[in-house]
Amino acid sequence: MSDFEYRTNSTIESLVARLTSARSVMILSHEKPDGDAIGSCAMVARALDALGIPSETWLLGAVADSLRSLIPDLAVRTTPGELPGDEHDLIVVVDTGAWSQLAPLADFLGERRDRIIGIDHHARGDDVAVERLVDTSCGSCTQVLVPLIDAMGVPLTHGADEHQRYSIAEAAMVGLGTDTGWFRYDNCGAEGLKLAARLVEAGADKNRLTRVIEENDRPQRIMMAGRAMTSARFADDDRSVVMSLSLEDFETTGAVAEELAGLVNQPMSIGTVEVSVLITQTEVDRVKMSFRSKPPRVKGGTRFIDVNELAARFGGGGHIHAAGARLEASLEDARAQVAEAISEALQAAGFAG
Repeated sequence: MSDFEYRTNSTIESLVARLTSARSVMILSHEKPDGDAIGSCAMVARALDALGIPSETWLLGAVADSLRSLIPDLAVRTTPGELPGDEHDLIVVVDTGAWSQLAPLADFLGERRDRIIGIDHHARGDDVAVERLVDTSCGSCTQVLVPLIDAMGVPLTHGADEHQRYSIAEAAMVGLGTDTGWFRYDNCGAEGLKLAARLVEAGADKNRLTRVIEENDRPQRIMMAGRAMTSARFADDDRSVVMSLSLEDFETTGAVAEELAGLVNQPMSIGTVEVSVLITQTEVDRVKMSFRSKPPRVKGGTRFIDVNELAARFGGGGHIHAAGARLEASLEDARAQVAEAISEALQAAGFAG
């Protein structure tokens, strides 16, 4: 059994030294990057830009148009079908430390591990980066990055101009806002709220960002939301709900995977629900699963479901109340396995059977 622990093994000072001495930097995050991944990449790229250090951001997989619109000024490359060159003497991996989430470039990165630094806020990861900064107390990776950028001497206002380019502060707000449910989730504590206030003071326009990100859907998303709700199956005295979307659902509606963000949260408005899962079929015998859970009802309570541990049963992970996993299984088999795992987790957490 490996003795590897996914934790910080470096310092802000050491990472700043490597960033500011680099000749050229490659920046990347996990596959199908979300708001925190995009915001984190943008923060690093713009901080380097302020210091005159060239960078190139690689996005792995599909990106929602609403998020892509936030980074029109960055030098961006996408996979698949191409590999980076060898011109970058430093590689920065943000918002993940898992090889499975870097699969399209795993071989490339593995051969250059001595060049990689990692910045993350997840509890689980692999030995991807030779130097890491991991802070699980932060609500987003962008929150982890702020002290690093402060130490680089770059103002959070950098990047904003008359062309409405998004500043470092707004990139940080994108990650913090989306990963904390715009400050509703319990992963946004006092420090997260203090940071949000600082970002607003630095010019981050929260209202503009929420419109661009949260109110910019295509009709196909609403159609998929309806299909997900129709598929919902409640169990465990209505404490759990499992939804699923098939390949046929995608074909019929014309929706794409990146339009599903947030659908798993919709059943959480039901008072009895403790756990919500959305299973999405990506191939005939392969699915992706998104897990969500609620914090305890009582302040200081301990009765809740840790979906990071639940997802780990399927080889995934994430946060206590938000996690994901992939599984080689049919849609129906996946539903059955997840339902059984949820029931066991609820009983272990002290919920009545």
